[in-house]
Amino acid sequence: MAQDIKDITIIGGGPTGLFALFYSGMRGVSAQIIDALPDAGGQLTALYPEKYIFDVAGLPKVLAKDLVKSLVEQAAQFHQPIHLTQRVTGLEQDGDHFVLVTERDRFPTRTIVLAAGIGAFSPRRLPQKCAEPWYGRGIYDVVTDPEAFRGKRVLIIGGGDTAFDWGTQLLDRATRVAIVHRSDRFRAHDATVSQFRSAVEAGRADLFTFHELHDVVCRVNGDRFSHVVLREVKAKSTRELEVDVVLPMLGFVSDMGAIGEWGVTLEKDEIVVNSLMETGRAGIYAAGDVTTYPGKLKLIATGFGEAATAVNQAVHWIYPEKKVAPGHSSNMAIFGQKDD
Repeated sequence: MAQDIKDITIIGGGPTGLFALFYSGMRGVSAQIIDALPDAGGQLTALYPEKYIFDVAGLPKVLAKDLVKSLVEQAAQFHQPIHLTQRVTGLEQDGDHFVLVTERDRFPTRTIVLAAGIGAFSPRRLPQKCAEPWYGRGIYDVVTDPEAFRGKRVLIIGGGDTAFDWGTQLLDRATRVAIVHRSDRFRAHDATVSQFRSAVEAGRADLFTFHELHDVVCRVNGDRFSHVVLREVKAKSTRELEVDVVLPMLGFVSDMGAIGEWGVTLEKDEIVVNSLMETGRAGIYAAGDVTTYPGKLKLIATGFGEAATAVNQAVHWIYPEKKVAPGHSSNMAIFGQKDD
């Protein structure tokens, strides 16, 4: 079914996409979001709604789900549609505009802002065959409710932000938390690693570097594992831990899907942009974690700024008479304000 044409169509309903939708309304143009997920919020909603975020400007800390709620409310001021459970499968050129094709609909649009995060994503699974039968039965690669692990002995496998974020958050819920990583070099924020190390030094948690999962053991019955065997990577020695839950936090496998065929410049499944958030194809811009350029920081705060840049450039491309720099929101008539 063909939808009404919009000035800007944003692919991706995560934080960057939601702010781009709001900013489009602030610039007085029509816009919409298309997202394959059933709810707005991207990874924040799908993977860690109960996780605290500490690096959003002006908010000392905020739950991921609450940040999403605020972003949706902010964008809703302009009554622009968000189309969920719609996976984009193709892009067509129709005269002076594009047509985005999904399984159900066709979305004409004058410009596109790609805010697809890491694309269609799924958690990276443990490579050990012994783990496979236990997924969903003690091994969980997505955490949506930390309360589910209250009173449990939790083993987290990984060395990135997600591993240490959940490690610190579960300290006051689980009876014991251990993190296992194949090396002693971590890809997590230093402050979070230091916080977890402090818990280890206080005897509240364990950190096993240069270890990996070796086996899953049932001591009580065959329906529930009771122990895991860890193998020391260098010495090849093993140790056994009593655990209730294993959380693999190994990152995600992403797929850019049809976007890779749209004439944008790609580098390792990321879209190369310039300072104007241009992608290499006229009328298509990108913002957020999907982009790469020298000095790129994959932060929500960065995505917000890139979204504003992308939208401003898209507006100017459609309507050359509109300024790229529209001024501050505090003196915009659209918010009931006026110049002093």
